[in-house]
Amino acid sequence: MRLLVTGREGQVAQAILGLADESVEIVALGRPALDLLDRASIDRAIAVHRPDIVVNAAAYTAVDKAETESERAFAVNAQGAGHVAAAAADRGLPVIHVSTDYVFSGDKPAPYVEGDATGPQGVYGQSKLAGETAVQAANPAHVILRTAWVYGPFGANFLKTMLRLAADRDRLTIVADQQGTPTYAPDIAHAVLAVARRIEAQPEADDWRGVFHMVAGGETTWAGFAEEIFRQSAALGGPVADVAPIPTSAYPTPARRPANSRLDTARFRQTFSHALPDWQDGVRRCLGALEVGGRS
Repeated sequence: MRLLVTGREGQVAQAILGLADESVEIVALGRPALDLLDRASIDRAIAVHRPDIVVNAAAYTAVDKAETESERAFAVNAQGAGHVAAAAADRGLPVIHVSTDYVFSGDKPAPYVEGDATGPQGVYGQSKLAGETAVQAANPAHVILRTAWVYGPFGANFLKTMLRLAADRDRLTIVADQQGTPTYAPDIAHAVLAVARRIEAQPEADDWRGVFHMVAGGETTWAGFAEEIFRQSAALGGPVADVAPIPTSAYPTPARRPANSRLDTARFRQTFSHALPDWQDGVRRCLGALEVGGRS
């Protein structure tokens, strides 16, 4: 099986690249070889590499910046996603598209299921929701995977920011009234591969098509996430800081974040017979990959 993955430098794409072995070949491409704003470049990449499945992991992810760069966000996350899905459809290929919890308002008191009404509060979420719609319209053989609070050894993310700040500060103020599930990028990669293998095994089946929620097990807050990072980092001899919980109102940002980003993953687990590990285990493995405290 050969996967073509868009967004080569992203956290998820980098993690998927790490899964290549004798049973799966992975080609990850970014600009200029594959530019979501250039449909012709996508067509060429698919023609040259002849994948079995296309994975769209590329996205505009600057949540706050999107509020003043809405045209760019929609070009990449909506039109670009549609271009990828349509290019795959033209060659009879399925597409796996990575989306986000930000398509929801965050007002629901319980975890969101796939059929819940969407209601993004900011441009980023609006552009990602438009991308889901574009993918659905362009390619009937689609899997849309909504995930959340992504972090890993690659790129910039919350876990790495906490370690960096703790190297210089003894106390950090962290938002404590937003709920969600930190999800380790390599676990997302393994889940994407599980989806791809299911598609490969039963390409004509209908149950794998559609929208699925895919996050790690459990839930926490950003403050709880930080506390777990420092608890495990301390055990390794790494950076540590005290966490002072604060409300969202004390940390205003240009874009509103969902107060509730919890996603119900039952449909994903039942359909693909795959469950992501608990989020705390992802923290452990990420700190190991980063060799925090000199221990790998």
